[in-house]
Amino acid sequence: MKALVYTQPGEMQLLDREMPEAADGEVLLRIEAVGICGSDLHAWHGHDPRRQPGLVLGHEFVGRIEASRAAGYAVGTRWTGNPLIVCGRCEYCQQGRNNLCAHRSMVGMTRPGAYAEYMSIPAASLIAMPPAMPATRAALTEPAATAWHAVNLSMRALVRPLHECRVLVIGGGAIGLLAGLLLRHLGVAGLTMTELNPLRRQAIAEHVGCAAVDPRATPLPDAAFDFVIDAVGAKATRQQAFAAIKPGGVVMHIGLQDWASEIDMRKLTLAEITLLGTYTYTTADLNATVAALDRGVFGDLAWVEERPLADGPGAFVDLDRGQCAAAKIVLRP
Repeated sequence: MKALVYTQPGEMQLLDREMPEAADGEVLLRIEAVGICGSDLHAWHGHDPRRQPGLVLGHEFVGRIEASRAAGYAVGTRWTGNPLIVCGRCEYCQQGRNNLCAHRSMVGMTRPGAYAEYMSIPAASLIAMPPAMPATRAALTEPAATAWHAVNLSMRALVRPLHECRVLVIGGGAIGLLAGLLLRHLGVAGLTMTELNPLRRQAIAEHVGCAAVDPRATPLPDAAFDFVIDAVGAKATRQQAFAAIKPGGVVMHIGLQDWASEIDMRKLTLAEITLLGTYTYTTADLNATVAALDRGVFGDLAWVEERPLADGPGAFVDLDRGQCAAAKIVLRP
């Protein structure tokens, strides 16, 4: 089979790989579509020691079962999946918070991912898809579930209803854009998004329908937002988030561009700021997101770009250079 392989930092190659085999309790999926995630781009830069060269990346996928060694999972049926392979036994799995599983592994990190014609995965990770949902829309389940989980987690901490809040989303990548679309669906009128790439600012204005600003040219007002989502996670964006949040507000941190930096702990304390972190999604979030995508909660997704899997190496270069207006590129094997 053909697979897009991370061969060294800054390089992906389309190579021939042996067909994967499904172990007991697993299925073999024929991949229909797979998205390029920011974490894959992070690995491509050589910045993720968990993802080493020689690995097939990709964890935002939809496919049909080609072969099954799991009871109840028939050949030809269509699925996406939770890329987190969880134990189902630890305290977090038993609480329904399997995104925090103490023994988790991951597709596209600890086992070959979906940038390939075929991929094996435990059947317990599969999430059923509506048969008629377009493949590109279906492949958005994973990133949309990340935004879904983050927004729902934040709403528990907000003092006032979400639709009353003035909200800032920092970053117009896929997670930021999907969060913005979800916020608009939930009735947020006072939404501002920041993005450095002018092509993506145009996409935000067109598809989210909110203010899209370059914070370098238009500084954000201090202490003006009730709720801030940092969908970038860099030192500079964390500083922007803490400057922009009002006393008593909520900062949700999603992005992981930088792994460490100082935050304004004095403001956090004296202004009674709630700082939340979020990691991926639960199985319940994935199922809810499939239903939301199917009924159009995230809009028409016209901002997503499709390319053949063979164009994957160029897609990574274009994303890295900011030459692509699309916040998400989906590859089709």
